[in-house]
Amino acid sequence: MRGRATVAAVATGAVVAAGQTLATTFLEDNTQAVAALQPVAAVTKDAPADASASAFDGAIGGNQLLPDPLAVDALDPASQVDVQNLAKAVDIGRELARQAAKIKAALADGASEAALYGDTAFVKPTVGRLTSMFGSRWGRSHEGIDIAGPIGTPIYALTDAVVEESGPATGYGLWVVLRHTDGTQSVYGHVNRTFVREGQKVKAGEEIAEIGNRGYSTGPHLHLEVWSSEGTKINPLTWLRKRGISY
Repeated sequence: MRGRATVAAVATGAVVAAGQTLATTFLEDNTQAVAALQPVAAVTKDAPADASASAFDGAIGGNQLLPDPLAVDALDPASQVDVQNLAKAVDIGRELARQAAKIKAALADGASEAALYGDTAFVKPTVGRLTSMFGSRWGRSHEGIDIAGPIGTPIYALTDAVVEESGPATGYGLWVVLRHTDGTQSVYGHVNRTFVREGQKVKAGEEIAEIGNRGYSTGPHLHLEVWSSEGTKINPLTWLRKRGISY
């Protein structure tokens, strides 16, 4: 039971640390730790300098010397399972820490929301009010969504991408087009200013433009489109929700 209690205590510490390795847990300053647990024998002035281990025979706890703390085989089967679970807990802790770091990086420029889809980060492209949906509108097809907001509101890259276009575009006034790592594209229209150039690599959550009122626009807003790798226009709301981002 003592062995299992020790392993459980170490496991709790490992999960909290989330970055410490199993080896570090057991090895760090191991020599001093073991030495501190050795039994104490009475010492006399006449004791020879090369006294053997038999000198400990009468020591308090002399018959209870600890086994090698690194010998897993010395543990009972249940404790060995505890050690294996500890290793798994440390691995899980490392993975959670890595994911948290990705989310933190995606939010670093000010995006209000971020999520992981698989191993890829996605962010909410801007803050504002959803004013127009994907589909039929005014007798014609509206191939994106509109998010209203004050001129100058930051617009962020949905995910890691390469800038395909950045500049004037008929109807959009001024736009930015990004190609994502999976081949899909995102389009940001009616922007006031762009902060990226063609060929530039951007990260999820990087500020790429700001909301404007250029082109065929009835008020300041972001017109957002998502295109499949084949060029088909996709409903951005459905696409975003699948990746953990919602309006």
